[in-house]
Amino acid sequence: MTQTQPDVSFIIAAYNAAGTLAKAIDSALAQRGVSVEVIVADDCSTDETRAVAESYQAADVRLVALARNGGPSAARNAAIAAATGRWLAVLDSDDMVEPDRLQRMIKRAEAAGAQIAVDNLRVVRADGTPPETMFAEHDLSRTPELTLPVFIRSNALFQTTHNFGYLKPIFQRAFIENHALRFDEALRIGEDYLFFAAAMALGARCVIEPVPGYDYHIREGSISRVLALHHIDAMIEGDKTFLRNYPLDAEATAAQEFRTRSLRRGHAFLVLVQNIKDRSILGAIRTAWSNPSAVAHLKMPIAARLERAFAPLRKLIGQQADLTAIDGARSRKG
Repeated sequence: MTQTQPDVSFIIAAYNAAGTLAKAIDSALAQRGVSVEVIVADDCSTDETRAVAESYQAADVRLVALARNGGPSAARNAAIAAATGRWLAVLDSDDMVEPDRLQRMIKRAEAAGAQIAVDNLRVVRADGTPPETMFAEHDLSRTPELTLPVFIRSNALFQTTHNFGYLKPIFQRAFIENHALRFDEALRIGEDYLFFAAAMALGARCVIEPVPGYDYHIREGSISRVLALHHIDAMIEGDKTFLRNYPLDAEATAAQEFRTRSLRRGHAFLVLVQNIKDRSILGAIRTAWSNPSAVAHLKMPIAARLERAFAPLRKLIGQQADLTAIDGARSRKG
């Protein structure tokens, strides 16, 4: 009997995800109007993650067990290597998708001749507050296609708008295989942004489905909630590799320069916060002197302490720090 190629391969990188994995798999299997396979790449979990994946006896759920812990990029690459579907859909092990999501996205992508499609997100918080849609549907409706310059520019730190890096794309597998595109296994943060950007730099077109179809769960302790200095360092190095591998046009180059400046400001901001924690007035002065904009990202809870302990700093940089700054540095959920 000839096996029919599935429309979609769901790629799930899993590490100690026993508590959420079944819901993710079930939501993938519940897709309407398309055929699917689910590939769970277990990154050497120490809980029952593998047992959860193996409990699905159907042929359309497969477990790929990594021999050693390699991080999310290695797990996704292993799943991609095992995939057979026409489209690849990345699904985090603690997230879920709506039943009609893939049917909508594939229809939109194929009608436009695009190799990537993204859709809106529904943000689900661990504290039980009502879910919220990340982007206004009418705004996304006015942007039928996402370009590389817009994507890069939106992925800057300390922006007042949501960035497109949160979106969960689907990729035409033939395009990914033809370009031998894989996630950078040296990275454990920002790897999905660079994979997405690389695909567009290689010429892939990306359409936007404005209806939310992906339930994005925010949990305490995820990298998207807590950004450390070494995360920004890794993002800066990842961007350097990206620029070596993919030449950009003038508009994308300008967007990349904007993103790079934001990463440097984010680096300076985290150094400044550490200076404050260490009560290093001289260190804080040096940091603020080299990048005064870092001070503007300090937030209200430490305003009183800064007012007392760092009055000389405020006078030195010749400005009053706006301590009611926008949301803190955020990147992709880890």
